[in-house]
Amino acid sequence: MKIYYNPKLKEKARLLRNNSTKSEIKLWSCLKGKQCFGYDFHRQKPIDNYIVDFFCNRLKLAIECDGYSHQLEEVFDKDVQKTTRLNSLGISVLRFSDNQVLKDFNNVWSAIEIYVKEFEKRGNHAPDPPLEGWIV
Repeated sequence: MKIYYNPKLKEKARLLRNNSTKSEIKLWSCLKGKQCFGYDFHRQKPIDNYIVDFFCNRLKLAIECDGYSHQLEEVFDKDVQKTTRLNSLGISVLRFSDNQVLKDFNNVWSAIEIYVKEFEKRGNHAPDPPLEGWIV
């Protein structure tokens, strides 16, 4: 799948990579180098007019680590728009809070594993998101 993005986001993505949060660092340590069941992830990946924290093209999966500000209504609304747009491009989104990544990592990793197994079970097609969405 060809991923298009706004070239103006390239520098911002680089800045985000160089200023990762603790939860992003922790999750990246398990995603980088094909450690996630052999799949290749990229971090702070520009897609369309957005930047996702982690992205695997083969899985058609974006993973987001959300800090406290994502609980604010205006940020939450932007997250919904972002997820809706990514879904329209055929990309599933798993969204975790920083707190979940830092304090409940086993369940975060289990959710990613479930996604991967469902993807593989469906013959390399993204699973349908559950009714409540992929906000875990």
